[in-house]
Amino acid sequence: MSGSTNRAAGFRRVVGARRHRARGRLAALGIALALVSVLGLTGAAPGAVAHAAPVFTDGHGLTVVQQPRWVDEHERTFTFTVRTGEVPRYSAMRGQVSGEHVIMVTLPEGYDASGETRYPVQYHLHGHPDYPNTATNQQMFEESTAGGVPLISVAPNGSGRGWYANWTDPPEELGQQNWENFHLGQVIPFVDANLHTVANRDGRAISGHSMGGFGAFHYAESRPELFGHVGSFSGGLDLLNQAQRAAVVATTQLPGSGTPTVPPDAIFGSPVWPLDTVWNETSPAQHVEALRGMGVAMYTGNGGDLTDNPPQAIAESVVRDTTLVTRDHLVAAGIEHTLVDYGDGSTWARGCTGKHAQPACLKADMTHYVSLLMQTLTHP
Repeated sequence: MSGSTNRAAGFRRVVGARRHRARGRLAALGIALALVSVLGLTGAAPGAVAHAAPVFTDGHGLTVVQQPRWVDEHERTFTFTVRTGEVPRYSAMRGQVSGEHVIMVTLPEGYDASGETRYPVQYHLHGHPDYPNTATNQQMFEESTAGGVPLISVAPNGSGRGWYANWTDPPEELGQQNWENFHLGQVIPFVDANLHTVANRDGRAISGHSMGGFGAFHYAESRPELFGHVGSFSGGLDLLNQAQRAAVVATTQLPGSGTPTVPPDAIFGSPVWPLDTVWNETSPAQHVEALRGMGVAMYTGNGGDLTDNPPQAIAESVVRDTTLVTRDHLVAAGIEHTLVDYGDGSTWARGCTGKHAQPACLKADMTHYVSLLMQTLTHP
């Protein structure tokens, strides 16, 4: 009797051990499946592989405080954050950390960090008051380069009111505001050092919207040896235009453009004659000679129906005036250029009604502009 009991007990121990091991294997399988799901490996297209974002090295006056991170699962666009002594602090908007500069980059489809292929770069400057890493910017970059367009897009931080210039009289609490030095002297060589770029004028373009359109033309005129093409999307290009001048001054006083606010003369000095020398010298419209030999493109609407969203309609009407003045100077100088004046937007893009800062208008601008770049810049 005792022998039978011992054999039965032994059998139960064996069965129990097998069940325990089976449960362990099932648990391990469940964990593995969960990890696969979390990592996004289930349901992936054949051959799809998750790629690590690039790793950047400090240099050219920039310190990386956050390494590149993909913004979504498509792994084309990433952001990273740097600090610079050229703009050690700035008027920060909601969500920003003063002194930390977020930069967004969109890579071409199929970009291979280990390969030898070099790509041209478009630097695109955001408007006021805006951020470099917006959904609209990402959509503009990714949609305009879909289908294998070999172009890297870079959007650096310009603050809500940086105006892409070295300020003449920045407030002491912020320190120097050398946005031009930051972007042209640091960001460009930093990107060239960390990505596979065509690191010369023939492989580089500068563009921007609104405040960024001003910045693009100002940068191209200041350093024409850096850029093979320049584009303005509804840019405020004429600082002699009193409405445009008033708009710049207004940005210094708006809390929504960043806190702290700054004195009206902090950026370009006094806007009042005869103390407005910097305004006159910086105005892109009157200094187009530096653009000779460079590709030039400008896009503008007319505001459309002024009773529909009057602020954005009037803003577009003003920048259109500054664009046309720039066009006149380009014509007088005999400088080739492209002007797309799409009026109320009805023939330009669905959803574009000619207003300022409309995503539909901007996406159409960018798609057209990238097509020009592919005809001009050195690329694979």
